[in-house]
Amino acid sequence: MKGSILAMNKNKIVAASFVVLALAVTTLSSCRNKNNPGLEYARNMYDHIAYDPDQPNKNFANGQTAQTPPANTSPVGFVKYEYANTKEGYEAAGLNLHNPLAKTPQNLLSGKHYFTVFCGPCHGEKGDGKGHLVQIEKFTGVPAYHGDAASSRGGLMKDLSEGKIYHTIMYGLNNMGSHASQLTPDQRWKVVMYVQQLQKIQ
Repeated sequence: MKGSILAMNKNKIVAASFVVLALAVTTLSSCRNKNNPGLEYARNMYDHIAYDPDQPNKNFANGQTAQTPPANTSPVGFVKYEYANTKEGYEAAGLNLHNPLAKTPQNLLSGKHYFTVFCGPCHGEKGDGKGHLVQIEKFTGVPAYHGDAASSRGGLMKDLSEGKIYHTIMYGLNNMGSHASQLTPDQRWKVVMYVQQLQKIQ
């Protein structure tokens, strides 16, 4: 029995030595020639078959991989927004845009979450315009959604319609950038729903 244990330990030592030797040989062979990286694991994972968007492509007449989409087509999941980033577009959105989502506790909770993540750093978790970025004086002039805070476009913040809030999320205003790339249309409407709750705070 003692002999069989010794034989098993010798086998493990020989196997481990072989692995170490193989790794050393592979490492030294790849360091020998700077132009040849030696053995590469799963080369097809970064030299893929598909074309990169900026790569020349002989399959198209203009020789480019990235092509202009055909006329009258939209990307999958794209939702067209009809209102321009103008004062007129803002006013039209205020009159004509209405939240398509039902006002449910779940939608309000989601809206609160997205508001806290994307809006709270400036507008504050209570919508009072005193988020942590304002408190460290990184941004100034951030309005509250309630009380007598005035909108830079006229009127009071507490009176903004859902369409005007959505339009501002889409395009941004003053120091606030557009959040169209961070929030999907449904997420934007959930934020609007939550902002309208904050507007009611006395």
